[in-house]
Parts: sequence; structure tokens; C-alpha cells
Amino acid sequence: MSEHETITAFRRTVNRLAQESGGRWEASKRVHESSAFPLILAQLVRASQEASLPPAVKDLLDRSLDRGHAKGIQDVDGPGLKALTGFPPSKAFRALCIYFELIPALASRWPVPDVAEKDVDRLIRQSSNPFDLLLQSPVASVLDLGAGDLSFAGELADQYLPILLGQARDLILHAVDRLDPGSKLGGPLHPGRTRIAQLQARPGLAFRFYGNQDMCDLHDLDDAGKLAPLYTIITCWAPATPTFAYEPTRLSEAAILEDLRRTKGAFRQIRFEGESALEVQHGERALIFPSWKFDIRGPLALLNLLAKRGVVGILGAVDSQVFWELLAQLLEDPRYRPADLPFTSSNLPEIFGEIYRRLACLPSGEILSLADIAPLRATLPASPTVQTDGTLSSFRQVLIRRGAVFPGFPASSTARRFSEMVEEPPPWFVTLVPNRCAPDAAQNDAAR
Repeated sequence: MSEHETITAFRRTVNRLAQESGGRWEASKRVHESSAFPLILAQLVRASQEASLPPAVKDLLDRSLDRGHAKGIQDVDGPGLKALTGFPPSKAFRALCIYFELIPALASRWPVPDVAEKDVDRLIRQSSNPFDLLLQSPVASVLDLGAGDLSFAGELADQYLPILLGQARDLILHAVDRLDPGSKLGGPLHPGRTRIAQLQARPGLAFRFYGNQDMCDLHDLDDAGKLAPLYTIITCWAPATPTFAYEPTRLSEAAILEDLRRTKGAFRQIRFEGESALEVQHGERALIFPSWKFDIRGPLALLNLLAKRGVVGILGAVDSQVFWELLAQLLEDPRYRPADLPFTSSNLPEIFGEIYRRLACLPSGEILSLADIAPLRATLPASPTVQTDGTLSSFRQVLIRRGAVFPGFPASSTARRFSEMVEEPPPWFVTLVPNRCAPDAAQNDAAR
């Protein structure tokens, strides 16, 4: 691709994101305030330097932003910014702030954890419990994805809130779930009103629950400043099957549908008591689920979300199907991502080789660092199922445990029910530490 084509492609992306940003565009007006401009400019220059962008785009950004020396919007290079965004200088600056995800932080009322990478790495290596990061971080905040009945939220608050209150600190706990609170579908996964009220009433706990909310589309909550741009810990318990059990960049739609019918049974969209629903024929029984139950997002969507919204990501009670698809996306070697070949118990040993053998004999509760047995992927590609800003993500640590619950760990009710599921193999617990800088820079640091 020529330099002109590269800059044109970048401009289209920035322009589209600005036009689709909704409330963030209105919030971006603040970046021109004289008191805010120097700080925002410095953040924008740093973000553009650390991002994995083509050299032609990086160079033009650097020159257009006056290498961070501009005192006001009048000092930036208007033609350069217009080439990069399609906008005149004032709007171009706002559009770039949106592209590099600086606007959610401006619009949000929630504080952002500022923890040095070396401190995160040290705690994750030395502590047996990754949730203890809440006690070390200047901001103790958690985003719980697919929060279900809020059992994990309750356990987390019970365990950590008294300690934090003893330190004169608060706990921020936000939970989202795709189930519509007004729906008759979903059964016991709906949180009770009493539990929500109890959590909201606890002193020192800033609790928010957002139902009928797709975790892969948080733009409306971000635009309204209801979520923090970054949390100390972002969690997801029992990531949904089949939502995250098939990766669309690896498996075609035809291959996914064929495997769904083979493993789940015939299914169709119906109306159930006035609601859209999914009917799945399971043997002689017809099971009814929310209409989106078989929407496929893939693990890349989940991994990118964890990398961008958490200092540390935690996936608990991960079933085997989701786990191996997730693992394939974390490993560098493309041999682990064979095209149009769904993973099965019979082909996993051949595809994953030594990794499979090491994990298959991992004792319950013991920790294995994935990077110790195979190179981690340098950068995660964007997910085709979720709109992103184009920035790339990566992880520098991936720690794997076998089991559903562990001593001293808060857990969800789904994780605690695994002990009753005698026919289910033990699930997995994965702790992921994202690179908070550009993947290329992280690799260079590691090499040094």
C-alpha cells in the first residue's frame, strides 16, 4: 500500500469513528479549553507514538501536532490534520482524541487506576490471588461482564470492601449483563431486586448494574460517562457458549452453523410469550433461550475488550470449548488456528501438541504461565464482529489454572455449581495482563 493509500485509509477510520461517536463528540469540545489543551496534547502525542500505526501516519501525526509543543489549536498544522482526519484543525483534534480513546476518560466521572506495569507484574507473580491487586492499586475498581445473578459481585464486595474501608478507600464495582431485566427468559441468571438494592446501599461501594447491555457494545454507556475508561480488574465468569466458543476469523459461518447443529441440535427463531426467542431442539425437548443466545462474537472480541478496559483481566469458570478457542488466539504460531476446523477432543492433542499435554496434566490449583511453553501473540487482530478504534492489543502475561473455585477467591454461582456437574470436565481460570503500551515497544523492552 502506498503512503497516500495508507493515510487515506487512516482518515476514513478516524472520520467514521468521529461521526458515529454520539455523546463523545459533544464531550470532546472540552479538549480546546486552555487549561486542558496542554495535557490533552501530551496524551495525544504519547498515544500516537505508542500505537501500532504505519510509519507514514505516525510521522504526519507527529509533525501535525507540532511534536507536542503547540500552545493552542492555532499552532497545529491544519493541512496535515485535514489529511489525517478530513476535518479542519479544531474538529480534527477532537476526532483524533476520540480515535485514541481519550474522550471517555474526559467524559467519565470515575477515576482511572494508575499502576506501574512492574508493580502489576510483581503482584501477579508473587500473590496467589490476582484479586488482591485491588488492595495495591490507588483505585480499586472492577468491571464484571456478563454479571448474571450478581453472585460474584456480592462475594467480591463481602471479601474486599471491609479491608478497603479500613484503608479509608472505596470500591467501584460495575456490572453489565445482556439479559433484559424485564424479560421472562434467562431464569435464575437474572439478579434479584433485593440483591441489587443491597449492593447499591452498601457504604463505600459505588455499585452500578446495567442490564439489557451487550458487553461488546459499551459505546452508549461510555458516551454517558457511566463506565470508567479503565478498571483495575475486568472479569467475565463462564464466558458464554457458543458466543465466545467460535472465532469468526478462523471459522466460516457455514462451518460454525454446521458445528452448532451437530453439537446443540436444530434451532430457530420464534416468539415466546410476546418476546423474540431462540428455540433449540435438544433430543426430545425444545429449549427456549433469549434470541441472541447463538450470536457469535468469538474470543478475539472478548480478549480485545479485556486488554483495553482492564489493568488485569480475569476469566473464571471457562469451559473447555471456549478455553481452547481462546488459547488459539493468544498463541503466536498460526498452526494453532487451523481454518474451518472446529476443535474437538480428538483433534486437540494433535493441534496443540506439547501445550495440550502440559495443560492436560496441570494439577488443580497450580499455575502455568503460557509464555513459558509457547510465544504469546505479538498483537491481537481486531475482531470482525465488534467495531473498534483500530488500535492493537496484546498481553505480556497469561497465567492458567485448572479448576472452578480456589481458596480465598470470590467466584460466581456458576463457578460454584461446577462441583455438581460430574459429567463436565473441570473448567479453567485465566489471568491476563495486557500491555499498556504499544505491542512493538513492549517487545523491544522484553528483548532488552
